[in-house]
Amino acid sequence: MASVTSLTAHVHQRLTDALTAALPETADADPLLRRSDRADFQANGILALAKKAKANPRDLATQVVDRVVTGDLIKDIEVSGPGFLNITVTDRAITQTLADRATDPTDRLGVPFAEHPGTTVIDYAQPNVAKEMHVGHLRSAVIGDAVVQILEFVGETVVRRHHIGDWGTQFGMLIQYLDEHPHELDRKTPEGAADGTAETGEEAMSNLNRLYKAARTHFDSDEEFKTRARRRVVDLQAGDPHTLATWQRFVDESKVYFFSVFEKLDMEIRDADIVGESGYNDMLDETCRILEDSGVAVRSEGALCVFFDDVKGPDGNPVPLIVKKSDGGYGYAATDLSAIRNRVFDLKADTLLYVVDARQSLHFKMVFETARRAGWLNEDTKAQQLAFGTVLGKDGKPFKTREGETVRLVDLLDEAIDRATTVVREKAEKMGLSEEEIVENGRFVGVGAVKYADLSTSAVRDYKFDLDQMVSLNGDTSVYLQYAYARIQSILRKAGDARPLAHPELALAPAERALGLHLDQFGELLLDVAAGYEPHKLASYLYQLASHLTTFYDQCQVLSDANPKEVVENRLFLVDLTARTLHRGMALLGIRTPERL
Repeated sequence: MASVTSLTAHVHQRLTDALTAALPETADADPLLRRSDRADFQANGILALAKKAKANPRDLATQVVDRVVTGDLIKDIEVSGPGFLNITVTDRAITQTLADRATDPTDRLGVPFAEHPGTTVIDYAQPNVAKEMHVGHLRSAVIGDAVVQILEFVGETVVRRHHIGDWGTQFGMLIQYLDEHPHELDRKTPEGAADGTAETGEEAMSNLNRLYKAARTHFDSDEEFKTRARRRVVDLQAGDPHTLATWQRFVDESKVYFFSVFEKLDMEIRDADIVGESGYNDMLDETCRILEDSGVAVRSEGALCVFFDDVKGPDGNPVPLIVKKSDGGYGYAATDLSAIRNRVFDLKADTLLYVVDARQSLHFKMVFETARRAGWLNEDTKAQQLAFGTVLGKDGKPFKTREGETVRLVDLLDEAIDRATTVVREKAEKMGLSEEEIVENGRFVGVGAVKYADLSTSAVRDYKFDLDQMVSLNGDTSVYLQYAYARIQSILRKAGDARPLAHPELALAPAERALGLHLDQFGELLLDVAAGYEPHKLASYLYQLASHLTTFYDQCQVLSDANPKEVVENRLFLVDLTARTLHRGMALLGIRTPERL
């Protein structure tokens, strides 16, 4: 069983059949069904159909109602206003549909696959070699990882690409300085002596930072060194073996650090998926030749450029995309265009997705348009920037340290984990958690809090980074969702011999109906999230689910000797399916759900 038909789909089909019977010329017309506060569903499509057929909308609505089959699925249907239809489904239909979802042997909870899956290359989590990751790298990594998980879950073939900054003129400076100071990258102990033990990610980046600062100081103060460093850039671009070997050392040292940060973020980053700027070097000349030969790019003041009618500077003159500089060097555009060629023709992608800061939107707009003019992108092969906003401090300004420095990502994560561990420890005695569980749950809660704060906001919007709010048990936070999941697990442990079991024959209380109807939306919601690359919609759905659960707890006692066995089993069934949905949804956002919290 690959998927379970939702209540929405069932009701939609019933209305479509009735519409066709009432107005045969409107076969397969869309009744425009949606959830409603006035009933379970509302259909608004009859107004437009009546106008097209030159019929009275309320009369047409009445004809449709007369032809709708009720009883098993639809309990009640009535005409409202000028021709809306309010539909209430039966309790049996709600429970039976959820039971089908719960028993899905694939453990997909009945979630359907996308109708037309393809191949998506997603470019995200793009740190720079020899530079520390800071808060600005957070959103690309977290949003990109969530989109990867969601796309793969609905059946898309996903190729991950981490376009790291591993090329450029600064490497000439770094390589030359290391050649002249060969022990600068040796690991230092607090006493300053070399230490042969394995190097951690933090230590690797600390050494690189020290090297970079020393090299930059020397570069800015010594003209002869500056000349030697610039010659070394030429050696690097020409493929000099010694220079390349030293460059590779920088890359390897940086990867040790990258992997340590991503591990702290609880993200899987595979070495094979890291294809940085250097990975496209061999394609740059050919990319430029193709663009120039086809007339897409032209020479302007010695540079190879692409011009656009709608891109002009403050002076009104056209601002070009510079593919190759007048001195023969290649710009970022040449690398990005070569990457598009590789992803389209070698990786056979039909969708290219770039999770990149919104401030680079103009660059990608010009790159994508250039690729379209060259014929690399078309109706069948699209490229899209999933632009994201800025992480702000509580003051609404870009997030900085008190000294005005950019916040290091590891420091931010460590503080979140520390805060979360404090929250977990406060409740640890009541739950009987061991020290090991406290530490592990603190990490899951802290990292989850950071991810959820990011993902619960529409990617393109800025958001304020407020750890006090993020680790709160109240409000729209990951801790609230994690606690909802852990609370269900506690109930299931206390249930004794009682087991979750659906009883479609039972009438449902209002809170049970609301929870069940929301659970029914999960599959359609995920397809919508995947189609629009909008993980914030999944976060919103999960928060609403936890809120419905809270109302359910307030109004419907699960474990009670006063309840018949069937009621206890059915309520256990509802909370168990809620837990499984929370667990699956949070996992797709890259967030863990501890069993005890």
